[in-house]
Amino acid sequence: MNMKKYTLLLALLLVGVLTGYSQQSAYLFVYFTGNRMSEEAIRMAVSPDGYNYYALNGNQPVIDSREISSTGGVRDPHILRCEDGKTFYMVVTDMVSGNGWSSNRAMVLLKSKDLVNWTSNIVNIQKKYPNQEDLKRVWAPQTIYDKEAKKYMVYWSMQHGNGPDIIYYAYANKDFTDIEGEPKTLFLPKNGKSCIDGDIIYKDGLYHLFYKTEGDGNGIKKATTASLTSGQWTESEDYKQQTKEAVEGAGIFPLIGTDKYILMYDVYMKGKYQFTESTDLENFKVIDNAISMDFHPRHGTVMPITDKELKRLYKAYGKPDKM
Repeated sequence: MNMKKYTLLLALLLVGVLTGYSQQSAYLFVYFTGNRMSEEAIRMAVSPDGYNYYALNGNQPVIDSREISSTGGVRDPHILRCEDGKTFYMVVTDMVSGNGWSSNRAMVLLKSKDLVNWTSNIVNIQKKYPNQEDLKRVWAPQTIYDKEAKKYMVYWSMQHGNGPDIIYYAYANKDFTDIEGEPKTLFLPKNGKSCIDGDIIYKDGLYHLFYKTEGDGNGIKKATTASLTSGQWTESEDYKQQTKEAVEGAGIFPLIGTDKYILMYDVYMKGKYQFTESTDLENFKVIDNAISMDFHPRHGTVMPITDKELKRLYKAYGKPDKM
């Protein structure tokens, strides 16, 4: 090996060590469990392989919703590993469904260095911004690093009056305690119909947005763009879910050490999840027979973690019997 190649390899290995990516060996699933107030809370599960999941903390909340939210409940947790490899952002819907599906106006931003201890801040869109009197709901926030802006983008769906649910975005401040600037439209299908529950993953130079059509087919579709804020999206015609049942809360994540991705979604009318697998993010096959969970999740997300992080979660919440 010549010196140039050796230096490049060493640099790549160093990046892997610093970010923790080279050590990722397990998965963390964050979720909530139902529409009762006691179920509208952040729970966690872990998996050694991305297929078999075991609840932590006896499937009880790992954070008290009453301490972090304005409503007393939270839903739809999304977790992200930051670019430094050691900071974690989580965003959740600030909502108690018992108050009505158009009752919430806020989201919660959370930050952690260890996946156990979290700081949190409420962002109430109606209170923060003018001309929001007809705001009906703020749903399913998520976060992604915008490589062009070099900032963390928070994106979520909102409905105003009788208009469609639109996916908006704003950039987080440097401390991840608030969002900056006016919310702007990130995505609305060309047909102008509602879209919710967006989840974005970056692959091969494109951002792939999986979203639910709301009131217009009620399934998971995909759109892609090379630039998140360009407004130029290419929409797939087909639905990506592999069931005729109603679905929501799509979550996409890579399988460690492979070219495979898992697209999962909440089959909410049946009280179950479906897992599908793909290598191209276009064609998906059902892999439910390979999946096991000792809990019943609602809309959540999965993130690869390191063995060190897994052990830290065990120390905080106990190791599941089957792990």
